[in-house]
Amino acid sequence: MTTLITEGGPVAADATVTRIGGVPLAPPGTPWPSCGDCGGPMQFLAQIVLDWSGAAATGGPGQQDRLLVLFACQNRPGVCQDWEARSGANLALVLPAQGLVPIPLPVPTDLDQGEDYDPDEDEDEVLLLGATRAAEPQVFPDASDFDSARAAWAARTGRPRNHVLGQLNGTPAWLQYDQTPSCATCAEPMRLAVQLQEGPDPLTAMNFGSGRAYAFTCSACTDAAFLWQC
Repeated sequence: MTTLITEGGPVAADATVTRIGGVPLAPPGTPWPSCGDCGGPMQFLAQIVLDWSGAAATGGPGQQDRLLVLFACQNRPGVCQDWEARSGANLALVLPAQGLVPIPLPVPTDLDQGEDYDPDEDEDEVLLLGATRAAEPQVFPDASDFDSARAAWAARTGRPRNHVLGQLNGTPAWLQYDQTPSCATCAEPMRLAVQLQEGPDPLTAMNFGSGRAYAFTCSACTDAAFLWQC
């Protein structure tokens, strides 16, 4: 069985649902995360609802237990190593699903005397995607992997394959080699929570070098890691 996620239409920017874009939610007082390479604020990418087991929730609101929130640096594409898990240029956080508020946007400031990050008057476009889209689960019971499920979805709907936004849980469809990370706490291999595609609209697409991104969790330790390949 493979569970794809597809475009579910517009949704509130602060909705507690699985979504691409919008504003990140976190406990009150949480600062906007900064890149460990350049020091500038990272871009918010997506929020994934997790169930009590730590897997991505594929059903209704009753499954909500935690949220997985994903950030990556877009201040210096190709320079800050946002494609590497635990590089400091991306961030994956597992948070409780209750009591969260939007993280305030950072106040524009020049960092490191302007050497690495110099925000301009359109900073919001660097930090937030251009639209908020719900990610709607599509279950394919007979599909054993992502690519076969995506082909089945395209045949069923008549829509291009690149309209699929990714998959929840399951086995990663690696573009290169297996980079499954180990938990930083217990050292056990982590499991895939979500695989993401850039999306069909260049104005709202995430930047993975025309590739795929992968976010992993360890339910026992509430650890998470994020990376991408192209």
